[in-house]
Order: sequence, then structure tokens, then C-alpha cells
Amino acid sequence: MTREVLAQNIIDTCLEMDRIGLNQGTAGNVSVRYEDGMLITPTGIAYDKMTVEQIVYVTNEGVFEEGKLPSSEWLFHLCCYQVRNDINAVVHNHAINCAAVAILNKPIPAIHYMVAASGTTEIPCVPYATFGSPELADYVREGIAKSKAILLQHHGLIACEVNLEKALWLALEIEVLSELYLKTLAITPDVPVLDHQSMQVVLDKFQSYGLRVEQ
Repeated sequence: MTREVLAQNIIDTCLEMDRIGLNQGTAGNVSVRYEDGMLITPTGIAYDKMTVEQIVYVTNEGVFEEGKLPSSEWLFHLCCYQVRNDINAVVHNHAINCAAVAILNKPIPAIHYMVAASGTTEIPCVPYATFGSPELADYVREGIAKSKAILLQHHGLIACEVNLEKALWLALEIEVLSELYLKTLAITPDVPVLDHQSMQVVLDKFQSYGLRVEQ
């Protein structure tokens, strides 16, 4: 795809993220892998005001286009691409249920087989660090190496996939799982989980299952 098409896809994803209730205001950010780096949303611009020209190119070395400022979270986006060759898009938001589980500093265990959509048997929750900091980027690097979706303590969610449509799909799945987890935690602190063998069967099946979209 051309840069212009990818940039418009980023904006469309941001708008859809707001529309379906995964985000609000200027919170969250979206990126795609592009050439020797990535394209990412700019800092401080409302999604409904964003233009294709404002989307920022950042190199793998962390160099920005002259006159443009990327999202304050650009560093952890770059880390995602550096640690995983199988992903081309990153979605970050402050979805309510995901943020609530992250505030509790809990991973999401195998409460439902759809946890396997992350590529593993548990959605990790990485430790808190100030937004935009190298420390947070290091935590993200470690978490994303294990799972395509992670919670950020006292913060929100990151979901990565082969393209933006699948990344947004994954983000929504994790928000639903977070809601299920919170509801079951309200009933019992010992929420039943699927065993490792059951989850491994699902992980194997997920090699050919899920949202089918063009890359």
C-alpha cells in the first residue's frame, strides 16, 4: 500500500476505535510498519481533526520527520515492531474494562478460549511506568515478545497484528475478555480457567482461525 493509503487507514482505525467505545478523546495511538520504520498518529490532535499529512514517519532509529511530532508513545510502538517480525500494526487504547483489569495489576488468565487470540494462554500485564518513557518501552518489549496483546498497569491495552483491521479486532476481543474477567472476579476470586492442554489445542486451531482480512 502507498503511504497515503496507510495513513488514511490509521485515521479510519482511530475513528472506529472511538466509535465502538474502545477509546476517548486524544487518548490512545495507532501505527503501522512502513519502509525502514513506521507511520504513527501525531501527538495532541483529535482523531476527527487528523489529516493524512499529519501522520508521522519515524525511522527504526527513532528519527522523526522534520516539523512533525509523533505520539508520545512512539517508542513502545517501535519496540513492538523490533521484537516481533509477525506484526505490521499496533493499536493502543484506554478501553474501560482493559484499564480496570490493568489497575488491578492482573493478567487475564485462560478464562475463555479466545484468550488464545493473543497467541498465548494468558494476556500479560506489564508493570507501570510513565507514559512515553524508555522504562515503559522496555516493559512493553518484554511483554509483546510473549503475547500479541498486553495490558499496561494503571494505563490500558496494546494489541498487535498483521494489519490494522486484525489489530483492532484483537483489541476488541481483549476488551470483551476483560469485561468477562471483571464480572467473574466479582463473584469469586478463584475464577475457573482452562487447563494448558485445552488451550494448546485452541492455539493450534488458531493457526487457521480468526478474522480473515487481506494483509
